[in-house]
Amino acid sequence: MKKHTLKKFLAAACACALALSMTACTSGGDKETGEPTGTGTQPLKVGILQYAPHPSLDNCYQGIVQGLEEAGFKDGENIIIDYQNGNSDAETNNMVAANFVSQEYDLIIAVATPAAMSAYAAAKDAGVPVVFTAVSDPVSAGLVQSMEAPNSGATGSSDSLNLEGQMALIRAMMPEADTIGILYTTSEPNSLTHLRTFEELAPEYGFKIESVGITDSSEVASGAAALVGKGVDCVNNFTDNNVVNQLSVLLNATNGANIPVFGSEEEQVRNGCVAAENLDYVALGRTTGKMAADILNGADVNTMPVAVVSDTTPVYSESNCAKFGITLPEAYSSAANLDAE
Repeated sequence: MKKHTLKKFLAAACACALALSMTACTSGGDKETGEPTGTGTQPLKVGILQYAPHPSLDNCYQGIVQGLEEAGFKDGENIIIDYQNGNSDAETNNMVAANFVSQEYDLIIAVATPAAMSAYAAAKDAGVPVVFTAVSDPVSAGLVQSMEAPNSGATGSSDSLNLEGQMALIRAMMPEADTIGILYTTSEPNSLTHLRTFEELAPEYGFKIESVGITDSSEVASGAAALVGKGVDCVNNFTDNNVVNQLSVLLNATNGANIPVFGSEEEQVRNGCVAAENLDYVALGRTTGKMAADILNGADVNTMPVAVVSDTTPVYSESNCAKFGITLPEAYSSAANLDAE
């Protein structure tokens, strides 16, 4: 090879290497400058799998997008978000999660425990990080080894319900009540954990717990009827996805029997429950979105602790309370009346 030809070859090789280096820098995170990944010509791909279409999970999704944007990731610019709803169907959730993995998405965000379990099962052997939200007990769900050190390829945020505050609220609003009814899904780890805690707390507040288990959303009507048949004084609704997704069915049964239902967050109260110790699911989603952004920027999913969001505030519906002759106790005079919004 002639000398000038060799020089041209070497110059071209150096230019190519430099271009490749710059491309790698723009498609990966820069921890020193804080620049988000995906700022080059190839946006990162993020799949969001929401288990079911109900208001609290919709609020989570809204918060996730806000959290990502606040951290510098905007859909259609440096990331592409593929949002899919599993419509409360296990096979649909499994199929969507498998599709995210087969398309080599950079990260999967899962909303609610069943969706998180589907995403984790599909992604764990493929090395795709999973960030979950609205999962009350990720350890029992098999998503993480511990809250402090997940070490599993998944992490996220936990909606830790203020169950003692909820029981205190019920006692204050219904001082003569003896029995609280619970409708729950037998296969949902969140609900099993919440039920155990409620049963442990009940004697301290002078309550007995009557529970009815169901296997899927098609059994909500029969389960609600069975619960009403037990003669409960009120019903407490957790964040059980099958029940929340069929809340109107539960309320139809309880309203007909003059039995008030207490919810777990404000959307349930807006849709017919009387009151709740409200956990802000938009804020929960924002926390999750920021965690996802950190991982897209290079943080290790295995060492990122699960964030626990547990702050609650009491909310009520004056009109829903009036249907059952419930008046707001003085101790809860600062509670937000959602009817006034």
